[in-house]
Amino acid sequence: MMEFETNSKTVVAALSQDLTHRLFPPEFHLIPNLNDLYELELAFYEKLILSDTELIRNAAYFAQVGGQYTRHFLMCTGEPLKLPGHSSSRLKSFFEKNIFRTGYATHGLFPYRGKFHPQLIKGLMNVMGLKSGDTVLDPMMGSGTVLVEASLMGIRSVGIDASPFCRFMTRTKLDALSMSLLRARNAMKNHEEVFTYFQKRVGQPSPPARHPKQTRQDFMNVMEETAKYATSKGPKTLTANEKDTLNTYNFLLLSYLDSAGYAERSSRKTPLDQFKSILDRYLFAAEKIQRVSVDLEMELAPAEVLEGDARRLNLDDHSIEGIIFSPPYSFAIDYLANDSFHLNFMGVDSGILRDRMIGLRGRTLSEKYKFYLEDMGKVLSECSRVLRSGRFCTIVIGTNNNQLGKVLGIPADEVKGLHEILIDMSTDFGFKPIKVMSRPITGISNTMRREFILILQKIRY
Repeated sequence: MMEFETNSKTVVAALSQDLTHRLFPPEFHLIPNLNDLYELELAFYEKLILSDTELIRNAAYFAQVGGQYTRHFLMCTGEPLKLPGHSSSRLKSFFEKNIFRTGYATHGLFPYRGKFHPQLIKGLMNVMGLKSGDTVLDPMMGSGTVLVEASLMGIRSVGIDASPFCRFMTRTKLDALSMSLLRARNAMKNHEEVFTYFQKRVGQPSPPARHPKQTRQDFMNVMEETAKYATSKGPKTLTANEKDTLNTYNFLLLSYLDSAGYAERSSRKTPLDQFKSILDRYLFAAEKIQRVSVDLEMELAPAEVLEGDARRLNLDDHSIEGIIFSPPYSFAIDYLANDSFHLNFMGVDSGILRDRMIGLRGRTLSEKYKFYLEDMGKVLSECSRVLRSGRFCTIVIGTNNNQLGKVLGIPADEVKGLHEILIDMSTDFGFKPIKVMSRPITGISNTMRREFILILQKIRY
């Protein structure tokens, strides 16, 4: 009996302690809803690598340091997103829970499958030792999360993608961090006319939308034939007024393309009502981050957004201080099918683009997998070439074991993970694996439950 009482006291004493208080001093307060092990790991590494001043400026997982709120906490507090009134309680709960992970800045402009959690990217750039003045590369930028987050952190960035739509989407998100929103607010007041303009210019989403009647005020004359000078001039040669016009045009166009995608997936709202709701949400997000940027005296770092091929980077040797990217998980997601409406509008031949996209090349699934491994070898080689010695390349990757098991003709539990394959391949190109972390894949729906974060150091080339 005495032995049990002694053991019981030990158990009670142990369970009464808070793990975070053992890991961090009391003046360090973690972000709310930090529940996953990988997040706790990254917070621990942030504390080891960053000074208190750097933590206040750029920490991803701390709310307060020494009694002072961090920028990330201040950036994320308040209403994260303006969700449509008909949104399900599950969707609303998801965004409320993930307010510090995804629901801030311009990251929420346009839903894109497989995109990063911005908070994760912030944490990874911190633990990779990236500082103001350094340049980070995302050779498969997708929706541009790395570039937007780097800009907010004062880190220069370069993003490359084979898809012209990804380039357009990323550039628009970056511009929305600082562009004048006066014309976009006026567009909101005249949303029917704006919708009609893009409906005629871009195309009509499916199911067919009713044509709203024209308003008397000709709002679209402020666009000043944007398409003409947008294609004939480079961004560096535009006047301030032309730049303002082009930014507004792209902001409205992305809103329209977003509404077209919703109209294809749901008939709950008319396309016009979808456009109004989405434009309102875009404005809310852009206005909020711009207010925060002014209040916190943030200096946005420049970002270069390019269309190109990750297997053949048009960058100088040893010109990059850090690389973060998430390659396709073999052929798990067909990104072109998701973007077909937008690419068609941009005049892109999806068949030609498909042959350039890693994970989509090939006719059969077996051929796609073979080409995927070949392509990833070329990507790793290029990453090693452009990365400075001693610096880090971080890859986020998952495996659809069931899908690959069928292709390889083996049980799903015998499939070698893509993260293991990439680690093995990376050593051939001068990389050394430093850290591997596992994180659950969370979202409204997914086909995989976990993905892996690989932090590789370049030790030779």
